Amino acid sequence: MITQPQAMASPTPDPDEERRRIQTARLVAYRDDGPLAHALSGKIGAGLPPVPGTLVALLAVVGVTVAGLLEQGGPILLLPVAIVLLLVLPTTPRDHLGRFDWLTPPLLRAAEFFSIIAIGLAAGAPKWLLFVLVYVVGYHTYDTVYRTRQSIWPPAWVFHAGLGWELRLLIIGVGAALGILTPVLAVLTAYLFVLFAVESVTSWVRLDKASAQAGADAEQDLEASPEDAMEQATGEAEKG
Repeated sequence: MITQPQAMASPTPDPDEERRRIQTARLVAYRDDGPLAHALSGKIGAGLPPVPGTLVALLAVVGVTVAGLLEQGGPILLLPVAIVLLLVLPTTPRDHLGRFDWLTPPLLRAAEFFSIIAIGLAAGAPKWLLFVLVYVVGYHTYDTVYRTRQSIWPPAWVFHAGLGWELRLLIIGVGAALGILTPVLAVLTAYLFVLFAVESVTSWVRLDKASAQAGADAEQDLEASPEDAMEQATGEAEKG
């Protein structure tokens, strides 16, 4: 007797494993690691716990600033950048599943913003330009958080094109050490503003069009008469 082959049932994903995967993906997206961090993550091994590293980096940068070490200017302005890079880059490969690992993105963003402001003020950069840069990066962070909570993930190329926290700090530190921070800030801010604004707007517009099309299709299906629906189903069955 010939029996009909049975389709193999696809394995049901473990809910706990799926939750952990999404949590890791979200926290990694919130970190906003750039190409340098991703390039080094595969060479660091398991990595260091993220919360202690980012917390110590933030406190160290605050301590250096309060101590007045940055007032000397010159190459010393690279010190906050070096502190954050050395303490935070080794945390990149971690899965961020610890109880307090959700603190990593806000601590990292605080370390980045405080470093930008401290270096900028010490180098005499315009305060309004520092504010605009912090605002642009902050908007990108907010947009990423809001999108991922709606299960709409930004494309990976945005994080690379946005340079990541590590390259942004490195560019600012080098510009300050060379005495050309203001033009560097102007170019960096303009570039990031155009990148994040255009990508965000186009993504949301594309999503709105897709939602509107889905709504129109659903409304059309509801308005179809039973005879039309039966005729369409019969036609599809004959094609199959």
